[in-house]
Amino acid sequence: MADDTPEAPVGLPDSATASALADRFGLEFRDTIEVPQLDPALVGQLPIQYARRAACLPLREREDGAVEVALADPRAAEVVGDLRALFRRRIVPIVVPGSAILESINRAYDDAQGSAESVMGDIEEGGLDEVAHELEEPRDLLDADDDAPIIRLVNSLLFQAAKDRASDIHIEPFERDVIVRFRIDGILYDVLKPPRRYHPTIIARIKIMAGLDIAEKRLPQDGRLRFRVAGRDIDVRVSTVPTQFGERAVLRLLDRTGTLLRLEDLGLLGANLDNLGQLIDRSHGILLVTGPTGSGKTTTLYAALTRLNSSSRNIITIEDPIEYQLHGVGQIQVNPKINLTFANGLRSILRQDPDVIMVGEIRDPETAEIAIQAALTGHLVFSTLHTNDSFGALSRLIDMGIEPFLVSSSLNGVMAQRLVRRVCPTCRAPDTSTAATERELGIPAGTRIYREGDGCDDCKGTSYRGRSGIHELLPIDDEVRSLIMQRSDAAAIRRLATSQGMRTLRADGASKITDGTTTVAEVLRVTQDDIVT
Repeated sequence: MADDTPEAPVGLPDSATASALADRFGLEFRDTIEVPQLDPALVGQLPIQYARRAACLPLREREDGAVEVALADPRAAEVVGDLRALFRRRIVPIVVPGSAILESINRAYDDAQGSAESVMGDIEEGGLDEVAHELEEPRDLLDADDDAPIIRLVNSLLFQAAKDRASDIHIEPFERDVIVRFRIDGILYDVLKPPRRYHPTIIARIKIMAGLDIAEKRLPQDGRLRFRVAGRDIDVRVSTVPTQFGERAVLRLLDRTGTLLRLEDLGLLGANLDNLGQLIDRSHGILLVTGPTGSGKTTTLYAALTRLNSSSRNIITIEDPIEYQLHGVGQIQVNPKINLTFANGLRSILRQDPDVIMVGEIRDPETAEIAIQAALTGHLVFSTLHTNDSFGALSRLIDMGIEPFLVSSSLNGVMAQRLVRRVCPTCRAPDTSTAATERELGIPAGTRIYREGDGCDDCKGTSYRGRSGIHELLPIDDEVRSLIMQRSDAAAIRRLATSQGMRTLRADGASKITDGTTTVAEVLRVTQDDIVT
């Protein structure tokens, strides 16, 4: 997306080389391009594919009619000739480093792309009744041209979602209207309300893109699609379900080119970071990460694998889905249609002489038993479990039918986590917490903290931008093992761990409040189910 600076292709001049070329040819040199000052009309005339390939971007029209164009390499005379032919005016080259041009291209074409609302307005003005009628039949949909309004609307929704950093797109039909919502930083926001009569054709277009059966409207379906925007590959998981007023679709977006985070970038602090590092560096045993869906569990495990990834280790994963591609790691995609389940895949992995195994999720007793046996036979196993906190994971495994002595002897540690939204540093406002809130969260009296502000351009009016993790890490020591063997409940294990100085989710959240990362309201929102002792 446009927020990232792309790497310049091999061969494009860097800043020093571009400056030297500008001096050599007597041309103006600039380090950067101010995208808001570009002429959208000129940008719109140059195809983005050519702009990227030639590393050029039109800037503005001069008073004498000449067009200023940013070029990475002024020696490319054929590019200047192409631009002269396209604009039919004199071209004035401005030399700019290749990486700066590519970043500006992404930003400029982001701005030039129509939003979903503007496309919806174009559809309304053009009268979609006829288009909708024509698109009702699958045959017409398959043969539809890319300029068809419905296609442009769906493309714009995908584009805008990627641009707004949305993780999900929800298309929800109701009796009189349709609501399109984006989930951004874990919260749903309304973005569009297309007329109810267009809903079937929107869903049909999405189904075609995802390879689903557009004639089947009575059963849930799952599929996938991929699109590319501003140099990024975006994978989309598509789920449709029949509801009273038509099919509801949810599209989960995953940026395949996203940068893998290190453990230090996940919001881990102090003892949590040190202790987790020690657990990851062990030669065998199980490390579990728990939390609700969308709490960043898999991202944490990827960060752990990245830390361990080296030529001296054989690392194999089985996932559903494969969210990031890790060079040097064998990754297996679960496929229930051919009986490639977590349990069956894990059995096969054990015959591949692995050192480290990652199981996407422990969903059933069979997978749990195989994972434990793998840990007991000298393998390091990472996995996730759906429980509210780290203490509940121990009871959950025993409830699955795993013997307590197996749990206590194989488990190294359990980490629970949540994601809190980062308060926007531009518009945040000072907060005056009450004494009760300070006591509840353990915030020292008089500490300067912040609340969400009125919203600004940086956060798109939401008062928050980005997310950070809060964590609680339960190492399994001899005292905890003793409680496990006694089948003690989660509350008893929690009392023991906190008496030994373990930091709970809410306590870790309090540290994020005091350092200005997030707000009291946000920490209370994501930890409201915690037991306060």
